[in-house]
Amino acid sequence: MFHIRSSIIIHKMGCSFSFSALWMVFNLVLALSAMAPRADARAFFVFGDSLVDNGNNNYLATSARADSPPYGIDYPTHRPTGRFSNGLNIPDLISEQMGTEPTRAYLDPSLTGNNLLVGANFASAGVGILNDTGIQFLNIIRIAQQLEYFQQYQTRVSRLIGSAGTRRLVNEALVLITLGGNDFVNNYYLVPFSARSRQFSLPDYVRYILSEYRKVLRRLYELGTRRVLVTGTGPMGCVPGELARRSRTGECDVELQRAGALYNPQLIQMVNGLNSEIGSDVFIAANTMQMSFDFIFNPQAYGI
Repeated sequence: MFHIRSSIIIHKMGCSFSFSALWMVFNLVLALSAMAPRADARAFFVFGDSLVDNGNNNYLATSARADSPPYGIDYPTHRPTGRFSNGLNIPDLISEQMGTEPTRAYLDPSLTGNNLLVGANFASAGVGILNDTGIQFLNIIRIAQQLEYFQQYQTRVSRLIGSAGTRRLVNEALVLITLGGNDFVNNYYLVPFSARSRQFSLPDYVRYILSEYRKVLRRLYELGTRRVLVTGTGPMGCVPGELARRSRTGECDVELQRAGALYNPQLIQMVNGLNSEIGSDVFIAANTMQMSFDFIFNPQAYGI
């Protein structure tokens, strides 16, 4: 059992992982890493939303920011870093267990030279699978732009280690992508009678965003990634922000819970189908909603 000595996420820009889900995803990523052939150093790339943003939004004119207290109160410097956490976040903990320094935010000016070989974090708080998710946050790095930055990153690295070395670095890297929660809480359910809720029933919306997510994952594969952990949504209706907005009794919001219950199993099906098409298990999907409930209702299995 791995011991996490660090932080619980304290704000999620509407996203939906509980600490238990993050803790178990962390262990799953480590197991995935152990399955691959060993390398002297393995790069780590991160894509997604506020759950994994290491500070990119600090460099943007956006309201989706984590640059003031209480963010960072338990970080080693006790100062906000742009992480939507009181301390380290999951990418930091994964890097720690891999024995490497944390991946820097791609927009961080210090991400140059040999620092590039560690990997990069392209995540941006507020984004979703869809381009219209998080429009209230204005200037954020939408997932299509994150993938463009990843392509730009490879061009920069090729100047250091050549094209063949860059392909090898990307092929052997560990990749984490966390998307989906904002497409519900900051889009479909953002306001009553939202544009997307008028356009789609919930089951149809789930199918639609997963069809778009499939394109994102396929593009990651085309860009050279070969070991990718794809996390689902946690119990969105149970996170503190949504309880404050939607619940008068402390009960989890039924509609958001229903959304997660529809989305997560179909995410796994989509990922399995994509792997079959590719002919290799490139992507591993984590049903973090089920993990959360398992952690809560079966704590003895986790030593609690």
